[in-house]
Amino acid sequence: MNKRRQTGTAAIAATIAMTMLAACGTAKSGSEQPSGTPGTSTAGNGGPKKEISVSMFDRGTVPTEEGTYENNRWTKWINEHAPVNVKWVPVARNQAQPKLNALIASGEAPDLIWEYDRNYISQLANQGAIQPIGDYIEKYSTTYKAYLDKHPELKSYLNFGGKVYAVSFARETVANHGMWIRQDWLDKLGLKTPTTVEELIEVARKFKDGDPDGNGKADTVPIALSANASSIYRALYFTNEGQWYVEGGKLQYGRLLDRYGDSLAFQKQLFDEGLIDKEYITDTNFQRSTQLLTTGKAGIYFGGWDMEALNGNLVKNESNAKMVPLESVSTKYGKNGLYQEAPPSIFTAFNSKMKEDQIKAAIQFIDWMLKDGWETLKYGEENVHYKMVDGVQQKIDADKNKKELAYAFEYPIVMDSVLKPELFPAMAAKDEISQNYAKLKGKSLELALKNKYRRDIPFNPDFPELTQLIATFNPIAQQIEAKVVTGGKAMTPEDGMAELRKEWKRLGGDNVEKLAQEWYEKNKSGMK
Repeated sequence: MNKRRQTGTAAIAATIAMTMLAACGTAKSGSEQPSGTPGTSTAGNGGPKKEISVSMFDRGTVPTEEGTYENNRWTKWINEHAPVNVKWVPVARNQAQPKLNALIASGEAPDLIWEYDRNYISQLANQGAIQPIGDYIEKYSTTYKAYLDKHPELKSYLNFGGKVYAVSFARETVANHGMWIRQDWLDKLGLKTPTTVEELIEVARKFKDGDPDGNGKADTVPIALSANASSIYRALYFTNEGQWYVEGGKLQYGRLLDRYGDSLAFQKQLFDEGLIDKEYITDTNFQRSTQLLTTGKAGIYFGGWDMEALNGNLVKNESNAKMVPLESVSTKYGKNGLYQEAPPSIFTAFNSKMKEDQIKAAIQFIDWMLKDGWETLKYGEENVHYKMVDGVQQKIDADKNKKELAYAFEYPIVMDSVLKPELFPAMAAKDEISQNYAKLKGKSLELALKNKYRRDIPFNPDFPELTQLIATFNPIAQQIEAKVVTGGKAMTPEDGMAELRKEWKRLGGDNVEKLAQEWYEKNKSGMK
């Protein structure tokens, strides 16, 4: 996952607003109180199972021989074992919110809708597309209710306007982003592991000019990028384009801070000196950057803390390559952690058109998934995909799991799992490549959590004026920043920041900042 930021969730909010009365005409009022009508019988009492529908992300990873996201070995397993029958509704990952918005507007949205983006769930609550569920959880849940009591850190995230509108679960780890570096290149060129941004730039220069791949050509691009790269530039300077920060008691938007300009200057320096790929702007899916990394033409990677597949491909191409995790480097502001997620994982909301018997069935499904379902969907079947060794699920065949199991992680809408680095080697397949990487993976997770990531408030303001402003402002900001980074002397970072602030103000930023401060004063007591 990469960062979970404000993502323009209101791109077609107007469409939903105009059609919501027609599409959600049966929506409940703002009360959370269930009517008390018991749900219809389920498999648990001998009657027929009810059916619920659940959204999911289509990432295009289901092999043809396995079936489809709607129909495969795991959907069949779920319907065989769960107390309900589930109809899965895939939406393309990169178009998830527009697709869900369209389904809601047409009255065809699934019963359960989930997203990583809390602001999107807030938008749906404000528009009446989803309904409060706090009293239903209290009435019908056992397992999830107990789980929530053990994880009170989740509760403030599930409240919208004083009512519970979603279920979620604690992430296996809040670690997300990470940096990696070729240790064999450092050794060959007699370089030390960089600990500051200045040392990182100097190492990148040596990787560019020192022929670390030994082919006698100046053909290396020191730093390979991923979708996480932009956030890594920002995190080093204690800012993020989508977060708000408390500066002197006032909320300020991260994209407008002075230190955000410093992050642009760093990014521009990397581009101007050829330390990142000059074609990164058009490499929107990062295929070119991935190829540079896995074919041994890049020595530093701005990506995620776990790069198992990429490392495997690199080692296949260059058996002597040794990619190792790199701790976040310090700047003049100190050392910040790279991007770390807030505690909740996905947010699952209940369609406002659901009746109480459907809600009861959905909560029974959530309880079953949390108690009995998620482990099989994560680890597969015993003696088929793993074997138990010293109380740990150890992979039997990494390639088999990649084909038959990797896509199954889309189905557990709740789970109770914590990643433990010391267990990675025991869980990995026993071939040398898998074992070597498992040790690196554990070290990478430790480094990703070593430095706390700055997050002044647990979640961002979510009022409509802000959502509308961000949807308009972000594309303009991206154009300005691209001109700063790639435009040579045409626009300095200082000029770029002046333009960003000018556009923000033109679009109503002063009023939004005033509303954001009011929101903060109203909500800060509950932000723990």
